[in-house]
Amino acid sequence: MRDDLLVQLQEWHEEDEFQEIVDAIQAIPVEERDYELVNHLGRALNNLERYDEAVEQFLTVAKEGTGDPLWHYRIGLAYYYLEQYAHALQAFERADELDPEDEDTLEFLGWIRSKTAEESVEKLVDNVPSVYELSTPPVSVSHLEPMGFWNDSAEAVDKYVLAPPTDEQVESVEEQLVFKLPTSYINMMKLHNGGVPHYRHFPVSQAEAAKKVRVEVAGILGIGREKAHSLGGETGSRFIIEQGGYPEIGVVICECPSDSEVVMLDYRESGNAGEPEVVHVDKKESYKITWLAPNFETFIQGLLNEENQPANLEGSL
Repeated sequence: MRDDLLVQLQEWHEEDEFQEIVDAIQAIPVEERDYELVNHLGRALNNLERYDEAVEQFLTVAKEGTGDPLWHYRIGLAYYYLEQYAHALQAFERADELDPEDEDTLEFLGWIRSKTAEESVEKLVDNVPSVYELSTPPVSVSHLEPMGFWNDSAEAVDKYVLAPPTDEQVESVEEQLVFKLPTSYINMMKLHNGGVPHYRHFPVSQAEAAKKVRVEVAGILGIGREKAHSLGGETGSRFIIEQGGYPEIGVVICECPSDSEVVMLDYRESGNAGEPEVVHVDKKESYKITWLAPNFETFIQGLLNEENQPANLEGSL
């Protein structure tokens, strides 16, 4: 029966009957959709110009798509038409690595590079919305602007936001945690050190989903010790792990609305100095670990708001 469906989906694609594809796949329960069906759904949504929905679908199978050039190409196409060119560039460059010299991939890479060639880091720094002036420039940032990501309410600023960390402060916190922090996270914190994002929902990979289809974050911990809700603060990563009994797999990077859930950087595969994955840990579910993203940058790019709109975060990492 599944084989018949796949044949039908391909026929509909060749006939430009993209809504038929969407309707057929969405009629299947989420937990029964495999990698191939989700890719058909995302592809059809792209063709219907529903790019935000396509991104959300592709992100649910990000783990399975890591080595698939078509997955990177299709999510890159969605990001391109959403004008999220930094995300699109990353996706198409990875597609090119996996399938060198593909003409369509190279064409998109050319378009993206021409669109972004004249942008500068100075423009980013001049326009980034932050409650603090930068004391030092970021180590490395993209050339596009992170507009509207942070919710800088008085409560959010008071609870989470710190002044941008110096290199010495970063090293000191890393020594305290015994883990090297991801470069993308450090660069982001040098623009806006901790806070509450407008984009707070991350779709759970359908290969991992049981009860949850999304994870919600309450705030991202900044680099420092001055505030309780920071990596080295009184109620920071080490406190949460020790008091909550969470597994010693890395660093708590995000708090969740529920006290029994956290989002962590997971160093089990990479080692303490490597590039960690991002996972969700649920204390109420016997400390169930759910894989979210291969790295911090992908996690941030995949955050959605309540209306399922992806964050426009070029330049924040």
